[in-house]
Amino acid sequence: MATRNNTVGITEFIITGFNDLEHPKAVGIVILIIYSLILLGSTTNICIIVSDKSLHTPMYFLICNLAIVDMMYSSSASVTMLTVLLVGVKTVSYKPCAAQMFLYHMGDLMEAFAIGLMAFDRLVAISNPLRYHSIITTNRILLLTITTWIISSSFMGFITGIVDGLPYCRPVIKYTFCDYPGLVRAACVNPDDYFVLITIVAFFVLFGNFGFIVLSYLKIIWVVFKMSSDGRKQAFSTCFSHLIVVACYFVPRFVSIILTRVGLVLALSERNGLAIAATLGPSLVNPLIYCLWTKEIRIRVLRIFKSSVGVSNK
Repeated sequence: MATRNNTVGITEFIITGFNDLEHPKAVGIVILIIYSLILLGSTTNICIIVSDKSLHTPMYFLICNLAIVDMMYSSSASVTMLTVLLVGVKTVSYKPCAAQMFLYHMGDLMEAFAIGLMAFDRLVAISNPLRYHSIITTNRILLLTITTWIISSSFMGFITGIVDGLPYCRPVIKYTFCDYPGLVRAACVNPDDYFVLITIVAFFVLFGNFGFIVLSYLKIIWVVFKMSSDGRKQAFSTCFSHLIVVACYFVPRFVSIILTRVGLVLALSERNGLAIAATLGPSLVNPLIYCLWTKEIRIRVLRIFKSSVGVSNK
């Protein structure tokens, strides 16, 4: 494995993932709208929860954590894509590119951890409601959340160190933003040697969290079957929003894995499109789901909307 950086003095990379687009500005406007909605929805959730002391509970803390992750995850990719599509600047300096890679993959790891923590919260709330407040305490959830951030940032710090030591000889990234595969393939090395570690970690994080979520919901289903009709409706209402979040995050990744395993070769543009959807899709759906489905947040959003309408009509 190589240990020297910038063999031929490369200080910036050219993003070429959008070169085949016929209408780049139209695509850029769509991404800008989606990114703006992500920021608006996530910020709204955070502001409502922070400003209302009655919502300072572990469940809403986890929603805030997910909103922060969504903003970081989507921003890490969207800034580069919007610069390329709308501004027409296709070059990214080396250090900002490495920083974007760090934030992007850290956001991906944290998304899985955040969803897993929310599954733990739902599991205890439904299977052991009488002990919920003694098990799911604010301090305990805060400690678990901080631990996941430390694990994710430590791993990505190690990966960024590996990337920083690569000997680059190709100033071109064939993808739509800076990520680990793009930077590794821009180096004068055998990329397979550098994909082993990140593949192993991604496998354990992805399937570890997914396995935990599946087991949690098997337990929840078992408990729900013993409930009354009203109890089942309440349990479904409690889990519905989280199940959508789980599906939006894991389905694109499993589709990509399945397509790879069955031997289907995707064109570069198709792989880039799948990567963009897997990045922006969950980050867009998550805040909308919690704004619309969580009663306490929905009531406050409607109250703010009615107040603004009333002021504008005066």
